[in-house]
Amino acid sequence: MAPTQQPHVAAQLRQLIYYHLDNNLLKNALFLASRLVAYEPRSPEAAYLLASCQLQSGFLKAAWDTSRAAAVKGTHLGCSYIFAQSSLELGRIVEGLTALEMCKHLWQNRNTWGQHNESRRQHLPDAAAILCLKGKLWKAHKNLNQAVECWAASLKLNPFMWDAFTELCDSGAKISVPNIYKLNNEMVAAAHSAQQQSVRVENVPAEKGAPSDPFVSTQKSSLQQQSGNSVLWEKLNGSKMSVNTVSTILDEEGLATSSTEAEAEGVLHGAPLNNQFHEPPPAPVRKAKALTETQTDPPPRWKSGSTRIRAKAKGSSDDSTTVLQDPPPQPLPAAPSKRTVSGQLAPTSSHAAPSSIAEGTRRSNRLLNTTRPPSATSTAGSKISSLANTLGLREGRDIRKAKAPAPKGRTANTSTVGRVVSGNRTRTGSSDQMDVDTKEQKNMPNANAAPPVPPLPNHKTRAPSTADREIEALQTLLDLCGRIASAQLCLSNYDCQTAIQVLNALPSSQRETPYVLSQIAKAYYEQASYTEAEKFFIRVHQLAPNRLEDMEVYSTVLWHLKSEIELAYLAHELIEIDRLSPQAWCAIGNSFSLQREHEQALKCFKRSTQLDSQFAYGFTLQGHEYIANEEYEKALEAYRAAIAADGRHYNAWYGLGKVYEKLGKWNIAEQHYRTAARINPTNAVLICCIGLVLEKQKHPEDALLMYTRACSLAPQSALSRFKKARCLMSLGRPREALVELMILRDVVPDEANVWFLMGRLYKTLRDKGNAVRAFTMALNLDPKAAQFIKDAMESLDDDDDDDDEDEDME
Repeated sequence: MAPTQQPHVAAQLRQLIYYHLDNNLLKNALFLASRLVAYEPRSPEAAYLLASCQLQSGFLKAAWDTSRAAAVKGTHLGCSYIFAQSSLELGRIVEGLTALEMCKHLWQNRNTWGQHNESRRQHLPDAAAILCLKGKLWKAHKNLNQAVECWAASLKLNPFMWDAFTELCDSGAKISVPNIYKLNNEMVAAAHSAQQQSVRVENVPAEKGAPSDPFVSTQKSSLQQQSGNSVLWEKLNGSKMSVNTVSTILDEEGLATSSTEAEAEGVLHGAPLNNQFHEPPPAPVRKAKALTETQTDPPPRWKSGSTRIRAKAKGSSDDSTTVLQDPPPQPLPAAPSKRTVSGQLAPTSSHAAPSSIAEGTRRSNRLLNTTRPPSATSTAGSKISSLANTLGLREGRDIRKAKAPAPKGRTANTSTVGRVVSGNRTRTGSSDQMDVDTKEQKNMPNANAAPPVPPLPNHKTRAPSTADREIEALQTLLDLCGRIASAQLCLSNYDCQTAIQVLNALPSSQRETPYVLSQIAKAYYEQASYTEAEKFFIRVHQLAPNRLEDMEVYSTVLWHLKSEIELAYLAHELIEIDRLSPQAWCAIGNSFSLQREHEQALKCFKRSTQLDSQFAYGFTLQGHEYIANEEYEKALEAYRAAIAADGRHYNAWYGLGKVYEKLGKWNIAEQHYRTAARINPTNAVLICCIGLVLEKQKHPEDALLMYTRACSLAPQSALSRFKKARCLMSLGRPREALVELMILRDVVPDEANVWFLMGRLYKTLRDKGNAVRAFTMALNLDPKAAQFIKDAMESLDDDDDDDDEDEDME
């Protein structure tokens, strides 16, 4: 292969690789990427593409090896990013962090906000994406402060980096949601820039190709109408293809070319490669350009111009194309030697230009400065003049590209040469004449006066309105994400009631989605409202029957509700969806646990943590099963593994406290309970546990404060109110205890322990009748405790304390 062909082959390979990646044909992309590396073994760009294909295919170690050479040097942003992602998955945290630091100069000021759409993308990450990944690496490195800083910086650059926000919530950081989800200057500027870019893209085909000219019919520009151009095309290329066909190709590829340039710019930020074909333009553009560049002898300018005038005069064009961009000015002869009677330049060989340049000339110039043949009569001139008047062209409304002798009454303006984008023309000198209002001249009968210009699309008013709509849509999206983010933050701080209110206030189209309904269900679960949580999880399962996320919580809800059949069916469904998901094995383990098959449950929970070593909930469920088996040492190991995976997993801290409580180590149990309560301060069970160990340590007053707080957090919690009533009795405050028990009797009327405690209370108050009635109710509700209840009834006349018996009753 010739050395000059190799860059072009590599460029084609890059196009093919991106094609297959965009269509999710990873196997094809991987094969072609390996061919590209064979062509360019020293190119970091080729290594990046191969590593990207390997990472998306799940070949983590291969991606890590491929990207390592450029990543450790910090010479290519893409390689460093792939290397860091692979390092995170492989557990090589320090190497990933080092790679991102080495290429910091390539990404710290990079922002691709608003540069992604259906036809354009930036394949290299920007600073927001890098910082989000860096935060995850710091979190894996157990440096939560650095991780929080990275996630906060990522959200500042891109508030829609939802991954960074949820990580901040899970880390327990204090977040101000309104300061994140608000419009900033960068977003507004990006919206206006996108609007201007879209207008430029609309104008480019009209500048490059004849069919986009509003004065030429796009439907009837056939080979016969473009006879001069088509003949020249046939002579140069040996083909009878119409020039319109090539122009169409160029126009269709205009958008792709602009996006390719943007991608190439991203590649240049990645690494200074040796060749210039980092991101080649599409092949059709390159081929068409090579063909058009050979056109050196176009037909005379007057012929094509007159053809267009005739086509327009016949009414064959209904195109309302936007204002064209002016091409770069072409050098004119210093002193033209011949002029016609009307003062215009006679056609000479020096005035011939390539057809592409002739097509890019201003329409007003093509119409008004059309060169006539030397034999043209004044009659022909008058016809062209009348056609120009019919088209609404006035003297003084066209912009000259360079100073040249012009007929009297016309002004040449050299300062206005340049691109006219979106109708926003630079006004200098006499160019103000372009905006003269001609409404009053529409119905004037004067034939010599030029009629008004036909209205063209007014981009001066359309562009701002479109940008305003973009900004309004962006604000709506920010408001929506801000509301969901507020609920997510409340849920992570266990302010469950507020989270439920915010989520229920969402529009129905957003609320009735699996994600939002799942968050509501989890909020009810944290409140111990298992029946309500089940209702929402059922709706989630109906909307997304193959959803695995949060299904482990659903299985725990069913465990608390003692729904053996529903739980077994859920476990069967989840294992059918994905046998290798930790959620499925958690559901199976909960099903076995509910049937009191603790050994089988342990095997399932261990399997879930084998599938995901960071699945903290699986370790916690293992600890619960070990406690049920009274294997306290193994339970401690399981809970510590859960805390290592997630330091804010309050269930694991609660489990540690429960183990130490079982072992009679009240002080250590209190410390772990308090740690869990700091993470979840709204959990009444945790507060009750703190009060219980305080009571065991002979601190009844402090315990009473904890029970009172628990009752305020969960007024319907039977456990909290029962503990409070018992503590009041131990403090010698039976009247207050009786009030609590009366409330508790209405909450759980079928609880034997409540009636037994009421009987003891009435015994203390010397109310034998009510005491006998309460003991009888307890006996009917719990016949198994008949011996204890009968002993209490027989001792109604005694004054001894029954604290020990009461402890046994619990």
